[in-house]
Amino acid sequence: MRPAIPASGDYWLCRARLPEGQGLVDLHVADGVVAAVAPAGAAPGGVDLAGGQVWPCFVDVHTHLDKGHIWRRTPNPDGTFAGALAAVAADRPHWTEADLRLRMEYGLACAHAHGTAAIRTHLDSNHGNAANAWRMFRLLRDEWAGRIALQAASICPLETYDGEDGRALADQVADAGGVLGGVTHLGGAFDAPLPQGLQDRLDQLFALAEARGLDIDLHVDESGEGGARALREIARTAVRRGFRNRIQCGHCCSLSVQPEAFARETIAAVAEAGIAVVTLPMCNMYLQDRAPARTPRWRGVTLVHELRAAGVPVSVASDNCGDPFYPYGDLDMLEVLREATRILHLDHSSSWSAAVNAVPARLMGLDAGGIRVGAPADLVLFSARHPHELLARPQSDRVVLRRGRALEAALPDPALLDGVGPTHDTTKE
Repeated sequence: MRPAIPASGDYWLCRARLPEGQGLVDLHVADGVVAAVAPAGAAPGGVDLAGGQVWPCFVDVHTHLDKGHIWRRTPNPDGTFAGALAAVAADRPHWTEADLRLRMEYGLACAHAHGTAAIRTHLDSNHGNAANAWRMFRLLRDEWAGRIALQAASICPLETYDGEDGRALADQVADAGGVLGGVTHLGGAFDAPLPQGLQDRLDQLFALAEARGLDIDLHVDESGEGGARALREIARTAVRRGFRNRIQCGHCCSLSVQPEAFARETIAAVAEAGIAVVTLPMCNMYLQDRAPARTPRWRGVTLVHELRAAGVPVSVASDNCGDPFYPYGDLDMLEVLREATRILHLDHSSSWSAAVNAVPARLMGLDAGGIRVGAPADLVLFSARHPHELLARPQSDRVVLRRGRALEAALPDPALLDGVGPTHDTTKE
C-alpha cells in the first residue's frame, strides 16, 4: 500500500530502512529537508513504512537525451554498433528544435516520475544540428530547474577539437556550463600499435579543458577489441599534466577482454589519476558481441568489481533509451540497478546503491544523493524491505518525495511520441 504523505510537509517517516542496511530508523522531514534521523521508535508518531526502504533520489550521470526515442522513426537495422551509428546519422536531419524538445522532454518526464533528481546528457557536437541541441539543452535546463538538475557534455571524435573549430566548440561548452567530452576510436588486436596522433589529441583535449576550467567526460574503448586501450593513455595523460578537474570515462568495455596484467596496470593508472568510471550495462549488453545467428559470448561490460576495489569511483547509468543504440529503457535508475545487479553480479558484495546516487552526484559536483540531517528531502519510498524484494519487481508503487512533498508527476503516455514519426516494427521483418 502506498503511504499517505501529509501535505503539511512536516512529518515523521517511521520504521524506514535505508539502502546501506543500518537497521530501522525514523526520519523527520520538515521545511523540505531531513531534519532528524533517529533509531526506530524515537518518533512521536507519523507515517509507518513498516520496514520499507527509503533511498535518496537517483542521479543518472550518462544519458543521450538528444538521441532518445527515435527508434520508431529510424531503427537499428541489425542491432550492431555500426548499425546504430548509421541509423543515427540518417535520422539527424529530423533533429529540429521542435523534434528535440518533444523527445528530450519525454525522457526528462520519465526520469522525473521515476525519482531521478539529476542527469548528465551527452550532446552530439560535431554535426550541423549541434547548435540546436545545445540551445535546447540550455532552454530545458532552465525550464526543469528545481525538478531535474541538468548537465551536458559534448560528444564527438577527438579530431573535432583540431584547430579553430575545436576551440570554438570548447568555448561553446564552457559558455553553457558544460563538460568537455569526446570519443576514442581504437580497435584491432591487443598488440596493434596505438593510432598515430592519439597522444597529441589527448593533450589537445586536456589543454582545452584546462584553459577553460572544464571537467572531462569521455566515451572510452566501447568494443570487445583488445586493441581498444585508450583508458590507460587517458589516465597517464591526466597524471603527467597534473589535471585538477574531474574526469569520467564511460563504457571501458575492452578492459574485460585484455590480458589480466595489462588490465591491472590500467586500473592502477585510473586510480592514480582519480578518474571515475561509469558502466552502461543495458546498452552494452545489447550492442556488444552481436553477430547474425550467433549467441553472444561475453557481457560487454567493464571490470567494475576490480575498479571499485582499487578505489575508483564507479557509477551505473542509463545511457541510450529508445534509439538505435538501445531500443528499450525508460530512464528508470532502479531498472538500471536491477539489470546491473544481474549482469555484473553485484548481489554478493557490499551495497552498490551509491552507484546510482551518491557516487555520480559527487562526480557532477552536486550536493545530492545522500540521506543526512540537513540534506534536501528528495527521497524515494519503496514498500520493499530488503534488496532481494526491491530488485524482484519494478516497484511501480514507489512514492517520490521532492523537498518533502509527494510528487504527483505521472509517467508520460508513449502516445506523446507519435509526433516523432511512424512506428517501425522490426519484429515483423
